[in-house]
Amino acid sequence: MDTIWSALVLDDDPGVRQSLRLCLESDNARVLGVGTAAGALDALERNRFDVVFLDLWLQAESGLAILQEILRRQPGVAVIVITAFATFESAVEAMKKGAVDYLPKPFTPEQVRAAARRIVTANVLKRQLSELQDRLEESEGEITFETRSPSFSAFLQNAARAAASDAVLLLRGESGTGKTVFARWIRKQSRRADGPFVTVHCPMLSSELMSSTLFGHKKGAFTGAVADSVGKVEEAAGGTLFLDEVADLSPDAQARLLRFLHDRTYDRLGEAKERKADVRLIAATNRALEEEVAAGRFREDLFFRVNVITLTLPPLRDRREDLMPLARHYLRFFERRQGRNNLSFSPECEQVLASFSWPGNLRQLRNAVERAVILSPGNVIELGDFGLSGDAVAAAIEFPPAVSGARTRINLGDDVSLEEMEREHIAQVVARAPSFEAAARILGIDVTTLQRKRKRYGLA
Repeated sequence: MDTIWSALVLDDDPGVRQSLRLCLESDNARVLGVGTAAGALDALERNRFDVVFLDLWLQAESGLAILQEILRRQPGVAVIVITAFATFESAVEAMKKGAVDYLPKPFTPEQVRAAARRIVTANVLKRQLSELQDRLEESEGEITFETRSPSFSAFLQNAARAAASDAVLLLRGESGTGKTVFARWIRKQSRRADGPFVTVHCPMLSSELMSSTLFGHKKGAFTGAVADSVGKVEEAAGGTLFLDEVADLSPDAQARLLRFLHDRTYDRLGEAKERKADVRLIAATNRALEEEVAAGRFREDLFFRVNVITLTLPPLRDRREDLMPLARHYLRFFERRQGRNNLSFSPECEQVLASFSWPGNLRQLRNAVERAVILSPGNVIELGDFGLSGDAVAAAIEFPPAVSGARTRINLGDDVSLEEMEREHIAQVVARAPSFEAAARILGIDVTTLQRKRKRYGLA
């Protein structure tokens, strides 16, 4: 089985615990074995499990007596009871009380693995169905990872290699570049693809509730804590936790997250008991964390922990090759959603879409296309349907991007020297490019050469 999962084995026979551990670990399980009911209850308080193997006869203790307490402490956990041949009646009673399966002794390794696989596979399918229902419409209208951009293609190759590891991942990029959707893509490429994906939008949480949301709390921990609460870290056990806009974490949440990243342990607010969770962290930000550290708003030691692998999503203006395919992708999606057919962009519309700077990146493009699909009276979408700024549109028409096939303001027939022509061309490209790096890519030279030429022509 490829899915990472966790199992608790409660049996007073050390030999049985060892054989079950070896059997289940070969099926990608993380296994904890205990010999007493007290040990099991303590383990259930500190860790979340997918499956519990419960021996019905624990010397002086009864497995039936602890079964309901197990289900109370971890609702939804699957309990497989272990029973001797002579105790089938007890096994039936256990099933009535909430166990999902039973294994008669003696059992084979394959019987153990088969019983666990049924449960884990069912849990994975249930989780996938839930996520599919929650995300189907939204994800269809999000970005597509098909690309014509050589630089973005290389970026995706690096991202796929990063996804294969369990290292903490930091996603940087301007607002609207698709960091949340990209985090889900990373998860799908990872070995935790079947595990939970839990998102925390840090700016939406008050500083008072941030630590509680992440790590949970005990009843009475603060005013309003009327019951025990499981935190997002615990919900993400075995999977991926995505912290959107991590720079907005409160100081207390930063300290607790640093501890968790150090040794994978945490405690709920109002509780001294140490807990553990196997979670892969992906963090995202549109701010320069180095500046946040310098300003004292973000812990330097936490920055080093989240900055293990950094991927910077490029803005839309730096992947012009993908702009029109993305626009058409959104057009087809919103066409279906609005029940329309055979929509297309006018030639003028396509020119402006390809030339516009899109400061809001993918989010702005998506919203603009949705608006146009809704408001366009005919099948050909015109520029006026987009609601873009008139000044910005005029600038895009006057100064289209310098990509293959785009027109240029340089007149090749003018009576000017090659140096004058080069100077004018560099000045125009730099003036409209979003950065020196982008201008250098357009010109086909490196940044150092561009800086040297600008200095030579008095443009610096």
